[in-house]
This record gives sequence, C-alpha cells and structure tokens, in this order.
Amino acid sequence: MEREVIQSVGFRNIKKDGEITGFQFKVRLPYYRGIFLSQIRPGTLFIDGEKIEKENIIWNIKGEDYTLEEMKDDYTTQWDVTAPAVLKVKKAGGLAQGYHDLKYGFCFTSSYMPPIIQDHLDPDAESMVFMPEFGHHVNERRLLIV
Repeated sequence: MEREVIQSVGFRNIKKDGEITGFQFKVRLPYYRGIFLSQIRPGTLFIDGEKIEKENIIWNIKGEDYTLEEMKDDYTTQWDVTAPAVLKVKKAGGLAQGYHDLKYGFCFTSSYMPPIIQDHLDPDAESMVFMPEFGHHVNERRLLIV
C-alpha cells in the first residue's frame, strides 16, 4: 500500500455488460487498527471539480459491496488497516483517458472517545485540529486512467 490515503493502483473505469457504468479507486484506512463499517462517516467525492453524492458510491470491503445505508447498520464487518477499500462510483460513461483530480474525505468514530467529541466530525471539511485517530482530513490526489 502507498502512504497516501487515495491509492494510485486500482483507479479505472468499471464495465458492466460491455458498458462503462462508472469508475473506481482505492482508499486505505489511516488508522492503527481496524474499524467496523458502522463507524465510517463517508464524505462527498469531487472528481475534476464535479460533486458526486455519497449515495452514488459503493464501498467494497473484503470483496463485498456496501451502500451507505448498509454501512450505517453494520456492526460486524471490519475494515482492516492492511486492506484498502475499493470505492465504486456510479457515473454513466465513466472517466475519459488522462489525468483526473480526486478530492475525498471520510472520517470515523472511535470507541474510546466520548460521543460529544465525535458528534461534529465532518468528513467534507478540514478540521481545525489534525486528529488522524479520526481520519478526518480531506484527501486529494491526481490520478491517471489509461
């Protein structure tokens, strides 16, 4: 895995029945231990400045797909630090060949921190205080589709 949260390996268009239905990219967990899916607070994706709503992103953990709603109630599936998640983005026609700018943030709750500290986590905004234990910082990366 790469040091950056947004990984360069795995960035590509998704084909289904011969038609390009979207694209995918991988993110790693910037934490020292795994978390349950219910702890993840996904943010909004921007690709080349275009906003992609959270509902158009499927998280793939350990080969299984999860919607935002499914993740909210999943207290048993764990995202391990050693395996990146694949984010599958619904976008008709996918992305053109060339470079693309991705901006994506997500955060997560922590079992040992008081809820009052975590209630205001915003995966779409840079925190005034960098707290990697919550993963809440916005990640940006320029990637290439060939």
